[in-house]
Amino acid sequence: MIGVYLSGTGNTKHCIEKFVSLIDPTASIISVEDKDVVSKIRENDEIVIAYPTQFSNMPYMVRDFINKNGNIWAGKKVLCMTTMALFSGDGTGCCARVLKKHGAKIIGGMQIIMPDSIGDNKLLKKPIETSKQMVKNADIRIEEIAKQIKETKIYPQEGLSFWAHLAGLFGQRLWFYNKTTGYCDKVKISDACIGCGLCVRSCPMNNLAINDGKATASDKCAMCYRCLNICPKQAITILGKQVYEQCRYEKYKD
Repeated sequence: MIGVYLSGTGNTKHCIEKFVSLIDPTASIISVEDKDVVSKIRENDEIVIAYPTQFSNMPYMVRDFINKNGNIWAGKKVLCMTTMALFSGDGTGCCARVLKKHGAKIIGGMQIIMPDSIGDNKLLKKPIETSKQMVKNADIRIEEIAKQIKETKIYPQEGLSFWAHLAGLFGQRLWFYNKTTGYCDKVKISDACIGCGLCVRSCPMNNLAINDGKATASDKCAMCYRCLNICPKQAITILGKQVYEQCRYEKYKD
């Protein structure tokens, strides 16, 4: 088994790392950004793939990775895992349907509630104690699911049903269709930027660069929110106009 993930602020990485270690202590995890990820997938028959849900969909970066490497999935047994703050619908199902087209066998789906990483939307922000409790609840749930799988060999099927598909489609995806069909071009950088380069080094898409002492953005943003949440001057926004909280998994763990 191997865990393959995209994680913007650490939430998804924490969840897949905990789950995989409980199922198989010898298993490892690897980011979709890692240069060795394709070879590692080829070497393993059972894959857990994890990512944050975006508008009841998988991030376009994950979809792009799966499709560009379509020949590595045939015959693989895949468990899809998503993290989300409120509503996921068929967040796992979106990935499962793409993987099936490439010959993968979907063995299950897990949808785990974690703190939201969208730091420029005031409505999504919660008190830090609430976020800490969400992480604790997620850990308990992951432990329960892992125990069930080890004892019964039965995997959860969250987000994979026809009804989940309808919920995701009509609950969010149709309303925000333009935000999930490609990479985002909405990154905004204010004059507060000091050109430190932290955002450039953190971006998984090489979407940011320093020009004339200031960060600039292109049109290939994966909406992982690393740049916004790492900027020391809170100079970056993506979907909103103001930074309300800089979110990282490390803030919420005890």
